[in-house]
Amino acid sequence: MSEAVSRRSAMRLLATAGTAGTALAASACAPGVPPGAGAPRTPPTAPASTAAGAKGPARIDALLERLTLDEKTALLHGAPDPTFLGQAGYVPGVPRLGIPPLRLTDGPAGVRVARPATALPAPVLLASAFDPALAREYGRVIGREGRALGQDVVLSPMVNLIRTPYAGRNFETLAEDPRLTADLVGEMIRGIQDEGLIATVKHFALNNQEHGRDTVDVIAAEQTLHETELRGFEAAVAAGAGAVMGAYNKVNGVHACESKPLLDELLRNGWGFDGWVMSDWDATHSTVAAIGAGLDMEMPDGTHFGAPLREAVRGGSVPESAVDLAVRRILATMDRFGLLAARPAARPPRDSAAGARTARKVATAGAVLLRNEHGTLPLTGASARSIAVIGPTGQVPFVGGGGSAHVTPDGVDDPLTAIRRRAGNGSTVRYALGEDVYGRPLPAKLLTPAADLEARSVEPGRVFSHEAEFRLAADDEWTLLVHYTGKRPVVRLDGKELFPVRQGVAEYFAGGLLGSAPDGMSVRRTTLALKAGTHRLAVTAEGGDKGQRFRLRHTTGATRAADLAEAVKTAKAARSVVLFAYEDATEGRDRTSLALPGGQERLIEAVAAANPRTTVVLNTSSSTTMPWLPRTGAVLQMYYPGQEGAGATADLLFGDVDPGGRLTQTFPADERATPVGGEPLRYPGVGGRQEYSEGIHVGHRWYDAQRVTPLFPFGHGLSYTTWQYEKLTVRPQRSGLRVEFTVRNTGRRKGTEVAQVYVGPSTELELDQPVRALAGYRRLVLAPGRAERVTLDIDARALSSWDPEQHAWVLGSGRRQVFVGRSSRELPLRSKAVLASR
Repeated sequence: MSEAVSRRSAMRLLATAGTAGTALAASACAPGVPPGAGAPRTPPTAPASTAAGAKGPARIDALLERLTLDEKTALLHGAPDPTFLGQAGYVPGVPRLGIPPLRLTDGPAGVRVARPATALPAPVLLASAFDPALAREYGRVIGREGRALGQDVVLSPMVNLIRTPYAGRNFETLAEDPRLTADLVGEMIRGIQDEGLIATVKHFALNNQEHGRDTVDVIAAEQTLHETELRGFEAAVAAGAGAVMGAYNKVNGVHACESKPLLDELLRNGWGFDGWVMSDWDATHSTVAAIGAGLDMEMPDGTHFGAPLREAVRGGSVPESAVDLAVRRILATMDRFGLLAARPAARPPRDSAAGARTARKVATAGAVLLRNEHGTLPLTGASARSIAVIGPTGQVPFVGGGGSAHVTPDGVDDPLTAIRRRAGNGSTVRYALGEDVYGRPLPAKLLTPAADLEARSVEPGRVFSHEAEFRLAADDEWTLLVHYTGKRPVVRLDGKELFPVRQGVAEYFAGGLLGSAPDGMSVRRTTLALKAGTHRLAVTAEGGDKGQRFRLRHTTGATRAADLAEAVKTAKAARSVVLFAYEDATEGRDRTSLALPGGQERLIEAVAAANPRTTVVLNTSSSTTMPWLPRTGAVLQMYYPGQEGAGATADLLFGDVDPGGRLTQTFPADERATPVGGEPLRYPGVGGRQEYSEGIHVGHRWYDAQRVTPLFPFGHGLSYTTWQYEKLTVRPQRSGLRVEFTVRNTGRRKGTEVAQVYVGPSTELELDQPVRALAGYRRLVLAPGRAERVTLDIDARALSSWDPEQHAWVLGSGRRQVFVGRSSRELPLRSKAVLASR
């Protein structure tokens, strides 16, 4: 199945829109778009052939005069690509007027097309570096590769906040904190657009979960919207984003792509956005309401903006001027990026080596050392010469999450190989699987009549079918897996279909690890309790036009026990253990638990009991509960580390680099103790309605307000050296604060630190305020014994709250407390300053 079909079928959801128009009205304080911000480095070199001599607005005017209504509406929706490159969408141009087509690609962690591209670490890992300059470099890799691979628009970055740890796409976005999110998304967009690729910030707005995302009605107050979710989108507009993608969900009763308060009053009139708004795939629900609210482009087809839009114009329910306005926005953005020039800039070649260097840099910079007891890490001396590597993702590289973020890299190493290479000659590195995620072959003699279902080939046009029985002597839990290359085989056990076709995105987005085997075959699995006795198995596989290969596999209680025993044996024989644990997240599906899936908790407990020098490397999408934590020596959070993740992990384990990442999301001690825990109206919603009743207290702000102790706080991350903070001074300046302090490396190693500044509430504002809000940060690299005097200017926005009566930001004047330290809960320096009202 083509990627275009996959994505269209995979994304059938939408909605979001506002309260009363005034509730989302523009703020007088909202920044405009800086001149030239985010513009491509290579500007148009010549006017379009259709408007000789005309430039800018005059060129667009000339084109609009010559476009027919059919041609105009063809620019407002997607269509099949006659030269498909594996991208997400295509908008045909108008050849007779020199308007080229647009190709739109997925790309939150690299460019997703049919050809290989740099598979970057997940955005959440990038964000953990707390480094806006690195975010810009990350964006430039996407921008250059998108252009090199024939694309014009990238559907990235995702800026929705991490509101619930269950959300399936948390790895695709950045943080739970609005300030950090805003800083990073702005630089990512500048990086993408520096290279001439149009960036699309998504999903506008409040698309913070996958559960019911196409139908849920998200209710959020005006102050909540502006102080949390909207901050990142506002920053994207200020950075010059060329496009905005409307979300699936509703906002305050109205679909997002039909929300005039969101699209017209806020985005355009409030923030000055001058690009175009496209729908998420199959997220347009109307013609008249959508274009009237400010939606410019329907993707991936013309269900509403094709023939129905032309009929609406001819019938008078939509003025042609509304169509012209949407076309103008698209053409003006294309013109800004040089796409309407008579001689458009040549596409650059891919620089895969540079992409790989950035991928490795990001993976090491964002890795978070959560725990390190008794000098477990770094691996040195005897601990580096005798190592047991355990876990499936120790041998099979876990590059990225599933769904539209999946990228096919040029090549990828596995951690076991990287660790062996780094350990060098004279070291012993043993491996044990620990948990089998792809299954063992079914013994041929298990079945009556016997059949080998491990390596079956079905010729084109042929059908393979086999029915058999097998007998179990005792009750057991089995996982049955089918691996296949064509149409999924039908497998029935005792008359029940084990792998039915799923609805929507769940059918196509099966995860970045578990959805395919190491040899590329697609995989589906199901776990069930089988009773002792006889069971009947039936398998039917079709060859189709091209033929296919398939295999049927299984795991049982006995195989799991054997894997666990082998892991314990291997751990006992080694000086150190590196145990890789995973959680496979994907678009289209939320997590059902914050615990590690399968038997991994039992595996960690057993291995750590056998060898206390056990380091757990987490390849997970978001926060994880850790009942096994006290038994471990160290825990290293690597998220989804991209194509260079194996080498980066080895760099960190052996201390070649200091782990400089810090958590951009709070890890709860108990999944009932989260901002949405035990509150079904907050998540996942009740009766299709969801309320953001936590208000402005998103993420770490909620833990502070409720005085809940997390497992690991926002901003947490350990180093291989030690740090001291001293000499804090705070003084007012120009409606803000200047904060100065000294950070000293008091250890014996070069290290990386992320110094963080938080501000307390204003006593003069009668508005809900956080106990502490992140106001600034600085990433530092210091040699042993060295110190740096850090100066951070806290601007008025960081000291302001949104007043829903004034529909504006208001400065929180008066006495303000300032906190400085290593995380939201480790703040050794405190001071106060009086902020004068403006």
